[in-house]
Amino acid sequence: MPLSDVEPRLDSTDPAAQFVAYLDYYRAAVARKLGGLTGAQLTTSVLPSGWTPADLLIHLVHMERRWFVWGFLGEQVDDPWGDSGGDPEGLWQVPDGVTVAALLEELHAGGERTRAVLAEHELAERAAVGGRFAEDPPTLLWICFHVLQEYARHAGHLDVARGLIDGSTGE
Repeated sequence: MPLSDVEPRLDSTDPAAQFVAYLDYYRAAVARKLGGLTGAQLTTSVLPSGWTPADLLIHLVHMERRWFVWGFLGEQVDDPWGDSGGDPEGLWQVPDGVTVAALLEELHAGGERTRAVLAEHELAERAAVGGRFAEDPPTLLWICFHVLQEYARHAGHLDVARGLIDGSTGE
């Protein structure tokens, strides 16, 4: 897991390697942005939307699993919408008893699974039918772009929340 706050400078023409590097980068950025926050800061919202830093973390854990495991591989996963109480349109929420440390472990384990998917499949492959998709599944390339933009957008959201919590800024 890269610990640097410096954007990856992988000089490769392999798009899968670029996706792996950037997804690792954003996972590490999220973990860094959560580091040093107290339990109360992790579970208290400072935004009108009402989500907390811990809520955003559980969303990222489930989002990546939904797209790569349930979506692309077509594997059944326990509670794919567990970040929102089982409702795809619901608000993000961390169930009682789930810790940020456990969620960070899941985030990084999900990253390992994503790296394996990208090592074993071509970006032009279409997702399996039968998991998340009943018909017309997207390519792995599309899924990679989608997940990357989710991470980038939500890391930015976390920047704002962290700035409001304690004034921290940066990558």
